[in-house]
Amino acid sequence: MTPRLRQAREAGQEVWIAFGGEADQPWLRLLRRGFRHCFAALRDEAGWTVVEPLSGRLLVARLTVPAAYDLPGFYERAGLVVVGPFHPGPARPVRLPGLLPMSCVGLCRAVLGAGAPFALTPWGLCRRLVKILAQNRKKVLTLPGT
Repeated sequence: MTPRLRQAREAGQEVWIAFGGEADQPWLRLLRRGFRHCFAALRDEAGWTVVEPLSGRLLVARLTVPAAYDLPGFYERAGLVVVGPFHPGPARPVRLPGLLPMSCVGLCRAVLGAGAPFALTPWGLCRRLVKILAQNRKKVLTLPGT
């Protein structure tokens, strides 16, 4: 049985996935407008780390802002769609390596860990993550600490 991706409730690392992007590459025009790219922002007790796959390289940046900074709110004010927080699932052994090429969606799924929903496009990943958040909210009447 595959562990499910959970909404973050306990202390530890939290993950937000941000969606947006314009068509800076011709093939990106095939994807839904506003959902042509995605990247991950991770928060832990020390602060924020952004993991963003760019064309031809991977950007991993530790931001010089406090852990209490509202980075998801900043991205939303910039016009991106932000989904989260999630608590990443544990690593799990696999029998065969993945057959799909590494993309922004694949990288975000890898950051989310075990239980991340399958998706090929940023729009598909966004829809599935929103659905997970909605299911978690229906199951939880009160969150700890509220």
